[in-house]
Amino acid sequence: MTEPAAAGLIRETPLTEALGERYLAYAMSTIVSRSLPDVRDGLKPVHRRLLYAMRQLKLDPQGGFKKCARVVGDVIGKYHPHGDVAVYDAMVRLAQDFAVRYPLVEGQGNFGNIDGDNAAAMRYTEAKLTEVAAALMAGLDEDAVDFRPTYDGSEDEPVVMPAAFPNLLANGSAGIAVGMATSVPPHNVGEICDALKLLIREPDCSVDALVAHMPGPDFPTGGVLVETREAVLEAYRTGRGAFRLRARWAVEKLSHGLYQIVITEIPYQVQKSKVIEKIAELLTEKKLPLLADIRDESAEDVRIVLEPRNRTVEPEHVMEQLFRNTDLETRASLNMNVLGGDGVPRVMNLKEVLQAFLDHRMEVLERRSRHRLDKIAKRLEVLEGYLIAYLNLDEVIRIIREEDEAKPALMKAFGLTDAQAEAILNMRLRSLRKLEEMEIRKEHDALSAEQAELQTLLADPARRWKAIAVQIAETQKKFGQATQLGKRRTELGDAPGAVVVPIEAFVEREPITILLSEKGWIRAMKGHTDQLDGVKFKEGDQLRFSLKAETTDKILFFATDGRFYTVGGDKLPSGRGFGEPLRLMIDLANDAEIALIFAHRPGRKRLVATDGGRGFVVDEAEALAQTKSGKMVLNLGDGEKAAFCIPVEGDAVAVIGDNRKLLVFMAEEIPVMTRGRGVMLQKYRDGGMADIKIFTLAEGLSWKSGERTRTESDLTPWIGKRASVGRLPPTGFPRNNKFM
Repeated sequence: MTEPAAAGLIRETPLTEALGERYLAYAMSTIVSRSLPDVRDGLKPVHRRLLYAMRQLKLDPQGGFKKCARVVGDVIGKYHPHGDVAVYDAMVRLAQDFAVRYPLVEGQGNFGNIDGDNAAAMRYTEAKLTEVAAALMAGLDEDAVDFRPTYDGSEDEPVVMPAAFPNLLANGSAGIAVGMATSVPPHNVGEICDALKLLIREPDCSVDALVAHMPGPDFPTGGVLVETREAVLEAYRTGRGAFRLRARWAVEKLSHGLYQIVITEIPYQVQKSKVIEKIAELLTEKKLPLLADIRDESAEDVRIVLEPRNRTVEPEHVMEQLFRNTDLETRASLNMNVLGGDGVPRVMNLKEVLQAFLDHRMEVLERRSRHRLDKIAKRLEVLEGYLIAYLNLDEVIRIIREEDEAKPALMKAFGLTDAQAEAILNMRLRSLRKLEEMEIRKEHDALSAEQAELQTLLADPARRWKAIAVQIAETQKKFGQATQLGKRRTELGDAPGAVVVPIEAFVEREPITILLSEKGWIRAMKGHTDQLDGVKFKEGDQLRFSLKAETTDKILFFATDGRFYTVGGDKLPSGRGFGEPLRLMIDLANDAEIALIFAHRPGRKRLVATDGGRGFVVDEAEALAQTKSGKMVLNLGDGEKAAFCIPVEGDAVAVIGDNRKLLVFMAEEIPVMTRGRGVMLQKYRDGGMADIKIFTLAEGLSWKSGERTRTESDLTPWIGKRASVGRLPPTGFPRNNKFM
């Protein structure tokens, strides 16, 4: 490395070298001193300096509040020479219970809200430390950590906090440095303590075993974590990943079958006002057809009320739309890129982060123990001097009264150290009581016992780990699941499946009566009605089919060419006027006509057949067409037409031909197919099939005879095998060869 140029001299340097040196210095400063947290205490420098300044101001949890402006002034004046706005913003965030899982600052005044409103100015607000912050700094006065000079060298500041509280995982951290970033979501401290205790017991345990105790993040705003366990495990194994988080919602029943959806928790770091604005914007743009209105009824708790468009809308479909289009579903990233104990940034997995915390706690325990041993040794030295003085009290008094230099004389006479002689000379006369001597002996014995225990502790790693486990158990008791603060807020849900919102969900369900005329004009009248005498048609036209359905139904049209066509009930023209030609809605062949219309019912089967007597059973779902051109189902032979499409509701089939021969056989003889010509249902020498009916054999075969309905119970003469010829029907069967 070249020597810097002396003042007043100019040294020629390549631009790339000069830029590289300066940019590297800036990058390292940003990484180490600004953006990345320390794995040991989970704090960035600004947060560490804030807490230390508040401690120096004696803003203890049990004490009173002080103006935030006083704190910020001390921070930027003594420790952190940056802007006061940035320091105050950092302080405000540490006090927001919706931003920090375990707040480190207790605020008094307006510290902002979940709507995104800013805190009041620092001159109006007050603050003090919380118990969590006190736990983070416990042991600072006991040489638990190193100190370094502040930026101007006038004071000292801690390099890292002793951290009796696992702050990095408990409160999380986020930051963007130069070329790297960090993002650690908050977790439940009780679960963290369980994982730490497992790691102490079983240092070789796997990350999966630790995740069994720490199943996922625990966000301050609650919500529902909907991520697969495999994804969670992989994120903690590698230190990188993401967690899907959804708002918590519930359905509130109202009168008359109505309901409303209430959102009580929103995802972490999502501003409630922005979510509501987004939903309102989508409503205005008609991009949320299932939602009618949104209201914000929040007070201290979140309460967002959603009104569905109608009572038939499924709440799951409403929420699925909102999850897809708004921040009611977010992804919380995990990138545990943190500064290690050596100050080097790197990505750690869950086990490495927990182990780094435990190693830091071990170092703190050892340093505090040595510090305490040093204090005990000094105190024992003084107490032993006192005891010598009590044993030789008269001689001590004589030396003090008669000697010009009492201190050297005492040291020489009794073999005292300088500290012991100084302590005896500073002793008050009232301390010469016998009772005081007993107290000194008692204190000496207690300190000697404590000294021996600390020496044993420092000599035995197993005892030190046991002591750390006890400390972690105390932290868990103080801040864990049994406390109001430590209860888990984020629900651990299952990863949602692919929720398919059906088209019907976007359509308001209303009853309609569909009319199709002889010349192919179709319309849908509101409501269900049988009074069709007053319905008008074009000149020379008349009603052919009428069907009662719903706007949410899929209407199937069975054509004589064997094709099925599908049109949504809501897509049909209204009942005003004569309607519209059906051929504008479907690509019906010129030589084909509509043989039947019906509303689709999931799970239902139909028997389709030609006038030539061939057919098969098809599932209605297989007949649904996605395009205007329809779906070919029943293939036709020469001269045949598709003539029948009846629901399969019974166990027997009755077929009658143009030759007036009736055949009855079991429905199970007809195969179920998706497409084809089918099988022969009845054999004919001349003509074809006149009618077909499916019925229940035990109930007999019924047919219309004039105004009456006749039933033949004993069908033995007509029962045969499929594709048989059959025999003449019972006496009284209609001459038109129709069952209805």
